Amino acid sequence: MLQSPVPSPYDQGVTTEDLSGETPEHPQDLARAGSSPVFRSLALDSIPVPDYADVIVVPVPAGRPSDPRIWAETLFSPQSMPAWVTALMGLRQALVGLVGINRARAGVFDVAGVRGEEALISVDDTHLDFRCGVAYDAGARLLRVTTAVRLKGWRGRLYFAPVRLLHPLVVHSMMVRAAARLHEPRA
Repeated sequence: MLQSPVPSPYDQGVTTEDLSGETPEHPQDLARAGSSPVFRSLALDSIPVPDYADVIVVPVPAGRPSDPRIWAETLFSPQSMPAWVTALMGLRQALVGLVGINRARAGVFDVAGVRGEEALISVDDTHLDFRCGVAYDAGARLLRVTTAVRLKGWRGRLYFAPVRLLHPLVVHSMMVRAAARLHEPRA
């Protein structure tokens, strides 16, 4: 029986588990070496059995910072949100009170902590618990956002039904905008 390696507390991101026992000479050979991806995230550490989860990865051009806190803060800044996402957030704020859900407070998406190459955003509310791990792999120049959600009661399920459909599109567009913003010259 194959045994999965035990992750260290600092082992974040996408790693590979080599089932052949041989070390590939080049990173491109990992796929041919019988390796399978092993995903780890602070978001999934916090909510190991989510009702909803997704992982979105985008390649990032060279010249971006490697600090995951900067990526998380930029990703969730109002300046990085496309206009249609800002409009959806405004609609959310206007409608959630109708079903007894709290409106989002200022700073709801602040970084709760950073470990290794990943920053964690953590929000617990009456209708759901939300975790978002924002990781940047500087070597591969990949930005990864892992979302894990635990729903609470009928309000959580009702609220999350339309969110589930739009979430990947929203996150992807925010990631692309954040990558563009982090390349802009600073004043």
